[in-house]
Amino acid sequence: MKTGSSLVASKHNWLLCVVLENYQHILALAFAVKEINKNPQMLPNITLGFKIYDSYLSATWTYHAAMQIISPNNKLLPNYKCEIQDNLLAIIEELIADLSQQIPTLFSIYKIPQFMHGFAIAITENTKLHSFYKMAPNGFHQYRGILELLHHFKWRWVGLVAANGENLQWFMQSILPEFSKRGICFAVLESFTSLCLCYDVDKGSFMKCAFEFCDRILNCKANVLVFNGDTLSMIILRYVLSTLFEDAIQKPKGKVWILTVGMELKSFVSRKSWDVGDFHGALSFALHSNELPGLRQFIHSRNPSSDKGDGFIKDFWAQAFHCTFQDSVLGNASGNICTGEEKLEKLPEHVFPMTLSGHSYSIYNAVYAMAHALHAMHSSTSKSKSMMKGERRKTHNQQAWQLHHFLNSVSFNNTAGEKVVFDQNREVVPKFDIINWVTYPNQSFIRVKVGKMDFQAPSDEAFAINEDAIVWHNWFNQAQPLSVCNDNCQPGYRKNRKEGEPFCCYDCIPCPKGWISNKKDMAECFKCPDDLYANKDQNLCIPKVITFLSYEEPLGISLTICALSFSLITALMIRTFMKHHETPIVKANNRDLSYALLTSLLFCFLCTFLFIGRPEKLTCLLRQTAFGIVFTMAVSSVLAKTITVVLAFMATQPGSRSKKWVGKRLASSIVVSCSSLQAAICLVWLATSPPFPDIDMHSQAEEIILGCNESSMILLYCVLSYMGLLAIASFTVAFFARKLPDSFNEAKCITFSMLVFCSVWLSFVPSYLSTKGKYMVAVEIFSILSSSAGLLGCIFVPKCYIILLRPDLNNKEQFLRRKQ
Repeated sequence: MKTGSSLVASKHNWLLCVVLENYQHILALAFAVKEINKNPQMLPNITLGFKIYDSYLSATWTYHAAMQIISPNNKLLPNYKCEIQDNLLAIIEELIADLSQQIPTLFSIYKIPQFMHGFAIAITENTKLHSFYKMAPNGFHQYRGILELLHHFKWRWVGLVAANGENLQWFMQSILPEFSKRGICFAVLESFTSLCLCYDVDKGSFMKCAFEFCDRILNCKANVLVFNGDTLSMIILRYVLSTLFEDAIQKPKGKVWILTVGMELKSFVSRKSWDVGDFHGALSFALHSNELPGLRQFIHSRNPSSDKGDGFIKDFWAQAFHCTFQDSVLGNASGNICTGEEKLEKLPEHVFPMTLSGHSYSIYNAVYAMAHALHAMHSSTSKSKSMMKGERRKTHNQQAWQLHHFLNSVSFNNTAGEKVVFDQNREVVPKFDIINWVTYPNQSFIRVKVGKMDFQAPSDEAFAINEDAIVWHNWFNQAQPLSVCNDNCQPGYRKNRKEGEPFCCYDCIPCPKGWISNKKDMAECFKCPDDLYANKDQNLCIPKVITFLSYEEPLGISLTICALSFSLITALMIRTFMKHHETPIVKANNRDLSYALLTSLLFCFLCTFLFIGRPEKLTCLLRQTAFGIVFTMAVSSVLAKTITVVLAFMATQPGSRSKKWVGKRLASSIVVSCSSLQAAICLVWLATSPPFPDIDMHSQAEEIILGCNESSMILLYCVLSYMGLLAIASFTVAFFARKLPDSFNEAKCITFSMLVFCSVWLSFVPSYLSTKGKYMVAVEIFSILSSSAGLLGCIFVPKCYIILLRPDLNNKEQFLRRKQ
């Protein structure tokens, strides 16, 4: 014979709002006890039994049931016990929020193991009861799952409703900072307590209170509402929503409800008018479950005829199949008669689901956990009999408190193949199923598993959800809902927080010029790397174009053609002068100076090629120095020519001593000395701070400019200033000598040429300083070409004209005649 031991399970709300789905909890309990009692390998001398008490979701009835549990049968005498059988071993319970502190504390005084298959933050987070075992993961785990869900769908602006003020306070202290770290803030934080307190007042006050509560919740801007509550909270919420908007022409905007464990939709037989449409598309976290072998057959085999010991089956049968048993009919019966042969599998899913719920699965595991612990304790007692000096410890003397040592270390695989073990906090391995609720106009509904949260899995596999399987509320037209305080800041803009509002509410302001933001809702813009630049929309960094004055581009080609053309013209002029070497016009004004000037101008035109093309080390070294030296030679040649004209005129005057200065030696000395001083400046430049190739990434926003860094701007200005000084001296001397009588007086031509020269280089300075990149080089080349062309054209073109077109003027007689 087996000795009896009993479990106690709480059955919720069987009379107030008949929930047929809860009958599955009873069947799971009965199935587990039946399996254990039939297993000869487990508890061979013990028969498990159970008693079920209904709390009616009422504190009064719950306390009454608690007193009955610790009293003898049929007597309300707490602490009095006289039976040797029907030992109380454990309590399996689901507590509503209002009782989540008191009842566990009461049973902990007796050290009775308590298995909680529901979810209440107050008991799971704020108490440290050593007699308490949680078949549901704690609140931290559940909110971590909710946080992952919100983060996955990018819902940043949500509302929260907690079952009571204690839960709300716990959330704000413990969980809210984690949500803030992930960028989620709350449009509303409300406690359901105020609404529940109004329940005991008259109906008018309650409806007013309910309307104000729903107005704050349903009319907030957030499209997503998180509701942390329990079975009672869900009943009151459905009642309020159905009553307030029963006759409303236009219902409030639809929301995405995220419901915590215990707030599943249930079919209330006595409340068929309660609309479930508000919860269409809701997402809820449910305790993980798995199909148990044999349970479905066990459920299908149930009927009122064969299960005489089931005190609930007739009530369940009558409610589920809308029929009446004959033995309960007094007088004339109306309606359907229950035959007892109706099939449970024919019931709609929302009335009695065949799929095992998380609560039923937890109850089943709780029974087995207690049985394994009891078996371990019984085995330990049997092995130690020889050490007890003959003392025989009877099984019925084993106390419930002795189970704790074995429960703390219990570990087993259930019949579904899943491991059940308690951690150091006496909690099972945290797992959740994510359920999507789909409702229909006939008030039926189905639950669709769309995801999971497994905290034992690797971090990248812990959260999984199938978006394609989710059905959203009709308000959103099957598009994934958005829930943000304001529209996202698009790339190219950054967030600017609004004063006095949560951080999720912000304005969007454009990024500063040259800065970008390449993602939505960026807090700050950032600058592109030096080799990239911001596009027009300021949302992308584009590679800068490498630029320099090249031979392939039109500007480079044009300048090259001009330089070649002027070089060719100059070379032809040199050839022409050499061909007419002995003619008077060539000999006039120092023939050697003319050759020196023409040669200098030829090199001036050719030195422009040092400025075109990709800058290299050699070209950078020679660019400005070669230009400065050859131009100095040209200008000093012009100066020597001018001085020669003046001295030649002065030598013709009677008694003049200037004759001894007239000749090649003075002219050559001027050219050599002036050019040598410029060459010395250039040598100092090259020796101390030589120019080098450089990359300029900042002058132009969209370009990387390859150029030459002059290294020492002081020496560059010295070269240019010296050359300008010579030009001004030449211009001055030529200006005063322009009216001297002479047949081939070059002073007028030199005056005009130096006027052009000075005008070009005076305009060069502001133009050069106001341009960037390759255009600075182009301006300098243009100045070189135009000033050189001015000298060439003004001084030598008239002579070539006479040589080639008017040879009659190029003779000694004409020269003497004009001179007289």
